[in-house]
Amino acid sequence: MNYQLKLERIDKLKTWLDEFRPFAPMIVAELKKLYDVQFTYNSNAIEGNTLTQSETELVLTKGITIGGKTLDEHLEVIGHKEAIDYVENLAQRDTEINEWEIKQIHNLILRKINPEEAGNYRTLDVMAAGTNYHYPPHYLLSQLMHDFAIWLNSASALRLHPVEYATLAHYRLVSIHPFRDGNGRTARLLMNLLLIRSGYPIVVIRNQIRNDYINALAYGQQNQDDLSQLYDLVFDATITSLVEVLRLLVTAKSNREKGQDFYQEITDFLDSSGGFGNG
Repeated sequence: MNYQLKLERIDKLKTWLDEFRPFAPMIVAELKKLYDVQFTYNSNAIEGNTLTQSETELVLTKGITIGGKTLDEHLEVIGHKEAIDYVENLAQRDTEINEWEIKQIHNLILRKINPEEAGNYRTLDVMAAGTNYHYPPHYLLSQLMHDFAIWLNSASALRLHPVEYATLAHYRLVSIHPFRDGNGRTARLLMNLLLIRSGYPIVVIRNQIRNDYINALAYGQQNQDDLSQLYDLVFDATITSLVEVLRLLVTAKSNREKGQDFYQEITDFLDSSGGFGNG
């Protein structure tokens, strides 16, 4: 499936999604609960957290401590959920996203685990694990992040397709690697901040494709910022989220009349296009 075709499918699904707005409060609450757990579990699991999705849900909804799991793993779940809340709140404001907001996302992720480093740029030089790719030296981080924030709010960036823009922002932040730890989680939260602002649901990079995701980032870094693999992966994940939300919307009682028509249209679209990819 080519790049442009996937974008066209995303646009089609997004148009359907917008037809259901405004969402009923019950739907909003259900989606919030669903993606708080899914996003937190998968984003942390990619970084090595061993809590399962069901254990993550118990920590978030019941405050239960899971036997045999470390305190830090529990605190990573709580911190990530707080960062999602912050991102969702920030997405509703018509303000620029700058260095302070990015540092605040990072601070929320790490402040319960490593308060000294939370929200602070690294002071050492680092290399990507398993590759020969060197991240920028620490003394350039302040300027690089300043430039990144300018680009993030630039007309050229905002002219991109929203999913391209969010993916590129994610890649650029990961490649600057401004923090000693938590760069991936911060970048995925930033990506979703930009997507939510454009009316998309949260897009989850699932732990099952962790290796493909890491390889796609490394491929871009080692091949003159060729993001073809990363775009492919994020486009599939976006389609998966859109379909997931639409299936919830069309089966909701409050959307019953509209939902039946849309459900048939979505089903026909799936049948005629051979599916949407793996996400």
